[in-house]
Amino acid sequence: MQEREANKEMVVYLIDASPKMFTTATAAQSDEKQETHFRTIVNCITQSLKTQIIGRSHDEVAICFFNTKEKKNLQELAGVYVYNVTEREPLDRPDARLIKEFSCIEDSFMSNIGSRYAITSGSRENTVYNALWVAQALLRKGSAKTVSKRILIFTNEDDPFGGITGAVKTDMIRTTIQRAKDAQDLGLSIELLPLSRPDEDFNMSLFYADLIGLEGHEIVQYVPSAGEKLEDMTDQLRKRMMKKRKVKTLSFAIIDDVCIEVNTYALIRPTVPGTVTWLDSISNLPLKAERSFICNDTGALIQDPHMRFQLYNDKVVKFSVRELSDVKRVSSHHLRLLGFKPLDCLKDYHNLRPSTFIYPSDEQIFGSTRVFVALHSSMLRLGRFALAFYGNPTRPQLVALVAQEEVSSSGGQDEPPGMHLIYLPYSDDVRYPEEVHLTSGDAPRATDEQIKKASNLLRRIDLKNFSVSQFANPGLQKHYGILEALALGEDEMPDIKDETLPDEEGLARPGVVKAIEEFKASVFGENYDQEEAEAAAGKAGTSKKRKAITDAASQKNAAYDWADLADNGKLKDMTVMDLKSYLTAHGLPVSGKKDALISRILTHLGK
Repeated sequence: MQEREANKEMVVYLIDASPKMFTTATAAQSDEKQETHFRTIVNCITQSLKTQIIGRSHDEVAICFFNTKEKKNLQELAGVYVYNVTEREPLDRPDARLIKEFSCIEDSFMSNIGSRYAITSGSRENTVYNALWVAQALLRKGSAKTVSKRILIFTNEDDPFGGITGAVKTDMIRTTIQRAKDAQDLGLSIELLPLSRPDEDFNMSLFYADLIGLEGHEIVQYVPSAGEKLEDMTDQLRKRMMKKRKVKTLSFAIIDDVCIEVNTYALIRPTVPGTVTWLDSISNLPLKAERSFICNDTGALIQDPHMRFQLYNDKVVKFSVRELSDVKRVSSHHLRLLGFKPLDCLKDYHNLRPSTFIYPSDEQIFGSTRVFVALHSSMLRLGRFALAFYGNPTRPQLVALVAQEEVSSSGGQDEPPGMHLIYLPYSDDVRYPEEVHLTSGDAPRATDEQIKKASNLLRRIDLKNFSVSQFANPGLQKHYGILEALALGEDEMPDIKDETLPDEEGLARPGVVKAIEEFKASVFGENYDQEEAEAAAGKAGTSKKRKAITDAASQKNAAYDWADLADNGKLKDMTVMDLKSYLTAHGLPVSGKKDALISRILTHLGK
């Protein structure tokens, strides 16, 4: 079994810092301060970093400004400033300090870093070229096979070379585009998130279409899609993202002489808060747990013992680690085919946990795909599922392999071909609750009128195009919101909107209210509301009466020194009513004979 792939993402945010980025993002409609393009990008990246810590904590990011007065990069290139905080590498995981300081960078940007115009006439400094060079150098570490590397460019300048003309302009454009192609050949992805100014739209054809490699209709569709991507980065929920990537590779034994290789994928997994991580109280760094073995005779540290033992018939039977592993191994393969059954034998309640998707691989065993396709097509044709043994040493169990046919549409592939590995329950996992056999006379039956009113109510409150993905888990949102506030040192906890609460405004519409009232009247009768109000009033009267009894018992209880009476043995001389007054005042049971009441009082007094 191969280990989980070390797949993560490295991103460099390239932010244009020219004076045009500090203009208002929308046309001014009042005297209020308008948000600038620069502030929009800072907010967008800040929110993206917050979400990344929750969903993709192993991914690494770098923040780089270009068209700046100051320069800060290892290559000493002009007009490029790599932003970072202390005790952090330029390309590293985001932390609370980076998020907190970067979110306020606009206030001190001009004084500490400064802004300058893009390539101007008479200048040989190509800041766009320099920015791509610095970004490529930042993404040098890590293999492109296991790490996704991206460069995101944020700008509202669609023609950075508009200030120059002639051969100089042509040469700068050619070298910049070549620099971008060289980076893409090394496995780096370059994306542009353009910002349109209030007076004009962003024109991709002037330069950036050639930089990122767009052609034809792709140029027209790019700006609207990039705008949606920018909104998604700003408004994305606090949630843990599970990437659809290979989990592990298994050996699938069809028969003793035929074994193929399959990859497993986790398509659906429940989202839960992250595991607890113990931190050092001073440095706030994660703690690493270590285990040491100490010799009983000498007290010296010893290595992990290579032998285990078990007492059997007063004898010490020794086992090596390898022998114990062999004892626990039930099957020689990770997945072994046992047989086939009709799909009718597989019930809904057999699927107790999320299934795993398996797909063939020819990396280690050539011909695995051919055998898998033959098995897959036969199971679909005959309507069978495969019963197999999943040989996990810690939890061996039976599994069902259900073949899934490919589903395609005009937009592409909707469902891939393969098999779902469903974990079957153990015998004690299946419950058999008591069945209540009701005769037709005892079972309540709805009338036609009640069914009609219920159907009308359901039509009125039916949610169109409903999907569970439309609603965020309020518990998780609150959990991550509190963690974020604590990490960033914020005074106020975030206001989390619970989208699972009923739509009171929608339920208050006249048509819905009428349908609800008609349904209630058909089921409970016309006077149901009045009867319910009378029952509530009766409960309130009972509650008042009970309170009055408790108050009277408290007053009577206060007239006695119960501790003194218990010490002198005089509780047995008191009446049952007096004893009950003590118990009632302290919320204790008043049932039983006199001896039981006295014992209860002594226990409460600690005597």
